This record gives sequence, C-alpha cells and structure tokens, in this order.
Amino acid sequence: MYILGIQGSPRKQGNSSTLLSAFLVEAQQLGSETVTLDVASKKIHPCIGCGNCEREGFCALQDDMQEVYPLFWKADLIVVATPIFFYHVPAHLKALIDRCQTLWSRKYIHKISDPGHQWRKGYVLSVGATKGMNLFEGLTLTMKYVFDAVGADFGGSLTFRKIEKPGDIIQHPSALQEVKRKAEFWVNLFLKRKKILFLCIENSCRSQMAQAFTQLYGGDKVEAESAGSTPGEKIHDLMVAVMKEKGIDMAFRKPKSFTQLAPSFTPNLIVSMGCGGECSFFPSAGRQDWNLPDPTHQPIAVMRTVRDEIEKKVKNLLITL
Repeated sequence: MYILGIQGSPRKQGNSSTLLSAFLVEAQQLGSETVTLDVASKKIHPCIGCGNCEREGFCALQDDMQEVYPLFWKADLIVVATPIFFYHVPAHLKALIDRCQTLWSRKYIHKISDPGHQWRKGYVLSVGATKGMNLFEGLTLTMKYVFDAVGADFGGSLTFRKIEKPGDIIQHPSALQEVKRKAEFWVNLFLKRKKILFLCIENSCRSQMAQAFTQLYGGDKVEAESAGSTPGEKIHDLMVAVMKEKGIDMAFRKPKSFTQLAPSFTPNLIVSMGCGGECSFFPSAGRQDWNLPDPTHQPIAVMRTVRDEIEKKVKNLLITL
C-alpha cells in the first residue's frame, strides 16, 4: 500500500503537519509505504489558464508539478493536511489544486483515466482557528472536486476547530488518537490485498500493461506492481497509444527495476513476461510465466494483439485468486 501525504501549510511543524505526521507514522508501523509532499517547499507555479492541458492533455508549465502527477496515480490513498486560511486552503496548496486541471482534462476531455481511479481514496485532515459551523465547508467542496479530478473517491475528513497557536493540536484531548485510528482504518482496507509483481526486461511495455489491467479489474483485491531486469528510459509510445484505445491512461509512468520496489512490497505471486532467466524473483513467491512476444519494435497491430492477450490473462488470473 502506498500513501501520499500532502502537507499544505507553509508553517513548518505546525498543527496540520503534526496531524499528518501522526497519520503517516501510524500507517508505516502498520506496513504501508508513505511519502510526504511539502507543498510550500516545491516550485509550483499558479495555473495560467492557457488551455494547453485541454488541447494536448499536458500542462505547459514545467516545474515541480511534473513530479507530483505520478505520485497521485501511484497512491492508493491521498491524505491532504491543511489549515484554513479565510475559509479555504493556503495559496501554495491552492496552486497545486489548480494545476490538477491537467488530470481533469485528461479524464473529462480526453476521456482517459488511470487504472487505479476506481479504488483510490482521498482523505482530509484540517484545523481552523475559529469555531464557526461553516469553517470547513469550502475545503470539503473543493477537495471533493480535486479528488475526483485526480482519480480518487472522497473518503471524508477529520477536522478540528479552535486550533490556532503552534502546539494547540497536541493539547487537544483526542486529536492524535483519532488520527491514528483513521490511519488504521484506511490501512486495513488496503493491506490485506494479495500482491502480484509483473516482470519483464525493460518494464516499458508488457509488464506495465499487465499492472494496469490488474489495477483496473482487481484493485480492491490485488496490489499490483511491475518492474524490469534492465529498465528502459521511458515507457513505449505505442503501448500508451493502444492502452488509450481502451480508455486507460498510462501517462506519468516510468520504468523501474525490481530493486526499486518498496521493502514493504513482498509479492505473493510473480508473473514474468517471457523474459526467462533475465527476471529475478523472490524465492518465497509463487511464479507464472506468460510467454508473450515482445511487441516493442513491432507494428501497432502486434501491440494491440499483445495488449488483448494480457487483458485476457489478467482477467483469468484474478478469477483464480
């Protein structure tokens, strides 16, 4: 399980940061892989409304946001922690939110979605200085739309009023315990899934498609990863094109080695994509060999044939699980 924690406050070690840290530490102890994105430390320009994402499917601005898009789609759970500034989020976080227009455009204009969108969840931790009844309404409405844009279902929020001065949240009688219980709840939803690792040589084509189809059809029961014995520089363009024909968005993926997998990812099953002795594997895991031809340097018709065969094999595999 992979959790992306987004720290939206410009204040270092503030109250919302304390909440997020408590959540992620608890999740780590339960066996999750976590990463924290400190928005204020990143170079993320505000959206300029140029429309490039609507036309081309990609943001024209080149900055740290290009590192953020893959994190959204890698995550099983996205946790956003933020204080309330004038009934909304701080400017740094709002810039990130607005730049999610790229993913909204890919989903609603280009009609493609990443395969994890059906199972991914989004959750909010927030603090506010006042006790007003409507204090978190603007945040809730915004985050529902943001999570939808990045392919996550809004799973609710944990909010605390009358938290203003540094350290106030620590003095709260139940806040940290409530956060830990929520972390345990979310981790338990995902951590019981079986783990499957798809291996090929370059991790640019076959294993990426197998991972994507497994995420699409079995993401609530299976955690899928893919890797290569000798990773390529980028994923294959024709593979991206034929997966787009299925409505599956493979953008923002990069080849990786099995040595880059998280220590917490110990597969129950390894499926090799015709790479023979080139593929290393975990000795305790089961193994299957799908002797699929490498379509890397073949016409698009061959890529489609391999894609359809992988989809069929994935569906059959999930039935057996």
